[in-house]
Amino acid sequence: MAEASSEPIAFPFPDPPSVCEMPPELAAIRDGESVVEVKFPDGISGWMVTKHADVRKVLVDSRFSSKVMAAAAAAMSETESGKLMNESLVGMDAPEHTRLRKLVSKAFTARRVEQLRPRVIELVTELLDELQTLPRPVDLVKSFSVPLPVRVICELLGVPATDQDTFHAWSNALLGDWQQVAEKEAATVALVKYFGDLIAVKREKPADDLISELIAVSEEDSTLTEREIIALSIGILSAGHETTANQISMFLVTLLHNPEEFDKLRANPEAIPKAIDELLRFVPLTTTGGIIPRLTTAEVELSNGKVLPAGVVVLPAVATANRDPEVFEDGERLDLGREQNPHLAFGAGIHYCLGAQLARIELQEAFRAILERIPQVRLAVPESELRLKSASIIRGLESLPVTW
Repeated sequence: MAEASSEPIAFPFPDPPSVCEMPPELAAIRDGESVVEVKFPDGISGWMVTKHADVRKVLVDSRFSSKVMAAAAAAMSETESGKLMNESLVGMDAPEHTRLRKLVSKAFTARRVEQLRPRVIELVTELLDELQTLPRPVDLVKSFSVPLPVRVICELLGVPATDQDTFHAWSNALLGDWQQVAEKEAATVALVKYFGDLIAVKREKPADDLISELIAVSEEDSTLTEREIIALSIGILSAGHETTANQISMFLVTLLHNPEEFDKLRANPEAIPKAIDELLRFVPLTTTGGIIPRLTTAEVELSNGKVLPAGVVVLPAVATANRDPEVFEDGERLDLGREQNPHLAFGAGIHYCLGAQLARIELQEAFRAILERIPQVRLAVPESELRLKSASIIRGLESLPVTW
């Protein structure tokens, strides 16, 4: 059995020197003990796992529970946000998760999502038309990276265009600094009320959107409650646009940081789908390198011989798993032509990202258009001046000044 660290490591780790780097502590853990005890800001301790095999086990093995973790968090807090986490897909285990996911997944079939591609292309075109009329340098975050997925996800849900800016602000609060409890709670309360009102409107006047579909399902299957529709809608809104918005900006910075790879993509834009998957592998989605923690419900042995007892918090570090040298040859290098790419950027198991295919389509079409319309795009400031969003869970940039 591997030796454990004598003292838990303070977590989250400090920001790395460059926005294009991961915290060096993550790789050091992966290449060392690979499983270490960490202490969160609230004083609670947990275990971080960093190897691909262990991270995948945490994501797929039913002994790592999302529901128990969410229920424990909700029990510690009587807030609306705590309750909502317990009622969302990410806070459920089978069979509750299976039931709810089956009901909503009809709207996210590969065929149905692929039918959204023409509309995504239209929105990309509109935004780039507007962007090219602006004086340079242009903030790509404000003018392109954020508006695109916000418009896509709001149209999918059936949220009026006039409310989209407000939605983005609420979502930012939900996925922002985890210590800003009051801001998170206010945003959650506002979103619950908003979606409750929107559901009432769509019961009277259904439309061709996801919320109307879920209402129709609930009328045929009484096990789908209005509260669950609200929780699903908030989850799809926040996860569905915030992640993609940040990925557009971070992917572009990463390409500019790796000019040889970017040149290859410029010369062969047909390789965009494979390139997007490599960027998904290479660029960490979260500031912590991990995703939603789990709680063990039984003793589990990991790949290095470390045995985790029941009842401990476990944080799967997807960022290091996606660069594990035992799985990815030269994993610390961006290789847009990588053939074997079993990355875990969208998770695994029953919690595999519901919107993975939609995110791929948005990212593919965004970069297809950038290569076609502004192929000579470049940073308008030194890379050292770029800043990650302060205390945000999702890893993204405050702004991205570009020119061409």
